[in-house]
Amino acid sequence: MSRRVLVAGVGMIPFTKPGRSDAYFEMGAGAIRAALTDSGLGFETIEQAYAGYVYGDSTSGQRAIYTVGMTGIPIVNVNNNCATGSSALWLARQAVESGAVECALAVGFEQMRPGALLNQWSDRPAPMGRHIEVLDRTYGADRDNPSMAMQYFGAAGQAYIDRYGMDPEIFARVAVKSRTHAANNPYAVFRDPITLDEVMGSKHLYGPVTRLQACPPTCGAGAAIVCSEEFARTHGLTATVAIAAQELTTDQPSVFEDDDMFKIVGSDMTERASKAVYEKAGVDPADIKVVELHDCFTVNEVLCYEALGLVEEGGSEKFVLAGDNTYGGRVVVNPSGGLMSKGHPLGATGLAQCTELVWQLRGTAGDRQVDGATLGLQHNLGLGGAGVVTLYEKVS
Repeated sequence: MSRRVLVAGVGMIPFTKPGRSDAYFEMGAGAIRAALTDSGLGFETIEQAYAGYVYGDSTSGQRAIYTVGMTGIPIVNVNNNCATGSSALWLARQAVESGAVECALAVGFEQMRPGALLNQWSDRPAPMGRHIEVLDRTYGADRDNPSMAMQYFGAAGQAYIDRYGMDPEIFARVAVKSRTHAANNPYAVFRDPITLDEVMGSKHLYGPVTRLQACPPTCGAGAAIVCSEEFARTHGLTATVAIAAQELTTDQPSVFEDDDMFKIVGSDMTERASKAVYEKAGVDPADIKVVELHDCFTVNEVLCYEALGLVEEGGSEKFVLAGDNTYGGRVVVNPSGGLMSKGHPLGATGLAQCTELVWQLRGTAGDRQVDGATLGLQHNLGLGGAGVVTLYEKVS
């Protein structure tokens, strides 16, 4: 049994810098309440809930959801690295699509600490230990620098330059574009414009990556309520956005065998997931006008242009220089400002992307509105790995 899944309501709270946010459960509850208000539903209509977070103790999801309501429903806590929020949505969508429930909630939140992401458990092997071995064999891991994500993406950026001879400024132009978009997003942390010179002149991290090309940790929460068409009719909902297709992929053996930094940072997962989504929905990526993708580093946005099929292999430089990734171009990428401007509260990111795209397809995104958008593509990536690609469609 497979049914169309509608997005009944979405909500998020403005993201903030670490140390300035409410507690994780208050943020999560705020996003849930916003989604309930948006949908017009009461909490008692929710039959299952999936709560995503990375940095928190067990049953943090219950603490957040109990703040809104306690009806005895199943609550599942989800941790899938940076793809956690979309993984929670993937589970909620599956529950409705399969007929297990009529209405489900996905919520994601994160109360983060300042600084780069670090391994939390020093007394056991790191989950990405084999990924580090590939970095060692290719561009060399800096063991004195505990921020491995920055090294993975920095090496992938250098690999892209080596393969295609691209000017490193292309990566920096992505950061400038993202801040320009964020100026119209009250939910973003960083809304002031930046120049190409500022990006290129900021502290060097690894490979072509500078500080202003790396997303910062922030705190925040997002939520989405999904339901069946029958549920929407029964409850008199006006749900005009549906999930047309969704795919969650993980790594294949080649990630450790090919010594390919593109694969280490998830490009292979992204490509397989997006192709499956386009096939399921019968959609050509050329028809998509708005995309929210996982720009944890500017390098990843450039790689994703190609992995998502928005441009041909090696075509990202021309795409960026032509302005085809922004308003007036072929597709508006990260109208929200992306992770580069909102920051990256890991559990919340995927559901914040969902919220932005639902607003875009409803035509309620205000000054960020992309004209004529009827399809919205979402990409959320977790190294280690998990790649979630979701296609939303506007329905009558």
